[in-house]
Amino acid sequence: MAQTIFITGASRGFGKIWAEAFLKRGDKVVATARNLDTLNDLVQNYGDSILPIQLDVNNRDAAFAAINKAKQHFGSVDVLINNAGFGLFGTIEETSEQEARDQIETNVFGVLWLTQAALPIMREQGHGHIIQVSSVLGVATLPILGIYNASKFAVEGFSETLAAEVKSFGINVTLIEPNGFSTDWAGPSAIQTTPMDVYQPVRDAFQAGLTEDSFGIPEATTDAVLKLVDSLNPPLRLFLGKVALPWVKQVYEGRLAEWEEWADVSTAAHGK
Repeated sequence: MAQTIFITGASRGFGKIWAEAFLKRGDKVVATARNLDTLNDLVQNYGDSILPIQLDVNNRDAAFAAINKAKQHFGSVDVLINNAGFGLFGTIEETSEQEARDQIETNVFGVLWLTQAALPIMREQGHGHIIQVSSVLGVATLPILGIYNASKFAVEGFSETLAAEVKSFGINVTLIEPNGFSTDWAGPSAIQTTPMDVYQPVRDAFQAGLTEDSFGIPEATTDAVLKLVDSLNPPLRLFLGKVALPWVKQVYEGRLAEWEEWADVSTAAHGK
């Protein structure tokens, strides 16, 4: 049965690829972007099946207005995909206050505002699915991406909490956690801090660790996302790509070993 999909950041990358996949199979799509011209081809090809909305996700009032407009236009909001966001590349020391605030504002608060806006509608409907586009960097970290890592950890934290809070209303929550993909996320859409020479070895090591096989093909994610949206019992977390799970397993094995090594100290700190 056709659904109404609300997807942010639909101007390019995952957002546009997934928006078109939903439209091709007959769903209704509310696609948001800062520049509506980027959606002209979808409007031309799919007509009344797509509702383009200009939106800066940092604007809470505009986020609520966009969700309400979608409900009024199509009659429901069955799935919300919070895809809008960007990458900030730079070490922690290099990051300016404004760069850090901009990253958190978009990647965390932007997601929060759309989520809050959709919840009353989904509760009234008695169903809904909120999909947060997080990252493998929301469960494990890489240097040079510290504030981005932090933003995704924050989305992971509030979304896991949200899943427990809204399950009884028939609302599901899923965190999509892609590994690297060949989008322009690390290119034109990324922000770079002003580099400090002392961290050049860290940047060099980061670059040396990247290979062509590290990055998946964005279009290959479509089937996974369609299956996720169609699932009657969707997972809380879903990796995209073949790199994420083996890497996270290795990271968590190391964490568990360290926690176990310090377990006696931890227990003694309880005091009784």
